[in-house]
Amino acid sequence: MTSVLLVVSSANAWTLKDGSKHPTGFWASEFIDPHIVFSQAGYDITIATPGGIAPTVDEFSLAPEMNNNDQSAIDEQRAYLAALGTKLTQPVRLEDVKADDYDAVYVSGGHGPMEDLAVNKKIGKIFTTLLPNQDKVVAAVCHGVGALLPAKNEEGTWPFAGRRITGFTNEEETALGFGDKAPWLLESRLRAAGANFFVGAAFGPHVIVDGNLVTGQNPASAQPSAEAVVKALSYVAAK
Repeated sequence: MTSVLLVVSSANAWTLKDGSKHPTGFWASEFIDPHIVFSQAGYDITIATPGGIAPTVDEFSLAPEMNNNDQSAIDEQRAYLAALGTKLTQPVRLEDVKADDYDAVYVSGGHGPMEDLAVNKKIGKIFTTLLPNQDKVVAAVCHGVGALLPAKNEEGTWPFAGRRITGFTNEEETALGFGDKAPWLLESRLRAAGANFFVGAAFGPHVIVDGNLVTGQNPASAQPSAEAVVKALSYVAAK
């Protein structure tokens, strides 16, 4: 059975530029949509967080204005998360994960990853281990793309330098009101690290596939980015 490591932030607050703590966590749809896609594909899904801490859903991701004022959609998302039970509330410790046990790794977004996964050496090591194997797929969406940053080759270089990547843009961060509050901006940091960063329409679906690397720009990109992972793994299986 194809196995996927679905990595989620365990942070419940994001430290802003002024030192204040902004309540956050994972973005509901950026976890739910990939989980649904991988489940429908028949994959064995392992949910992992730093420290094995139960992840916190960002309540803003379930606000009416973030869901086209569709209360039924909000209720469905809450019900989906609740139905996962201990699979979500008692995730695997990221530190205990063996990268080679998985066919793919996918990092969900939300502002939480900016606090923990973007500086997490373990997720960096997982990416560094799987990336060279073209039969494996590495993927992330929105702020989850920040988890690529701590990856380092043995010589200390960034393995994603020059790769085609997307993620939450400076324009989108500014539109959410965090452009001048964030301690750093994801797009800027990825560009500075050496990414060949591609920008799509703000808040519209935008997925970049570069070999066995899949990245999605924003919440609208969660489902299509997960579908791109399934497509890539299907190609591997057919080889």
